[in-house]
Amino acid sequence: MVDITGKPEVYREARAEGFIKLKSSTIKAIEEGRVPKGDVVTVAKVAAINAVKMTSSLVILSHPIPITSIDVDVEFIGSSLKVSVTVRSESKTGVELEALVGVAAALINIFDMVKPLEKDEYGLYPESLIYDIRVVSKVKSSESKL
Repeated sequence: MVDITGKPEVYREARAEGFIKLKSSTIKAIEEGRVPKGDVVTVAKVAAINAVKMTSSLVILSHPIPITSIDVDVEFIGSSLKVSVTVRSESKTGVELEALVGVAAALINIFDMVKPLEKDEYGLYPESLIYDIRVVSKVKSSESKL
């Protein structure tokens, strides 16, 4: 683990995003609230928030840091859902990992909730694809923005 003892606490912000491609019929079922496991968008948001808070347990060499804000957006884009997670903190280290872990957890929870709708005759998921998980913005400032 990297020693951050001497670093000052400064405002940190990171935004990550990722996508999951699904069958058009699955997208429609999510939009209409017809997924048997429940409200996919709400579960994805809660999963992201929970995962952000658990990052230091999941990413072994990351530091536990105080999270001051988590924003999660889920957007329908054609046959995909886009998940965006923005994390803020005043800390000695950045929050990119927290944002990435939040996105990944949200997307995996979406997949879990829609598996019965995505499964083909062989029990596989040929149209399901989680893709393009990445950090899209990062802020480090000595001025507090909170």
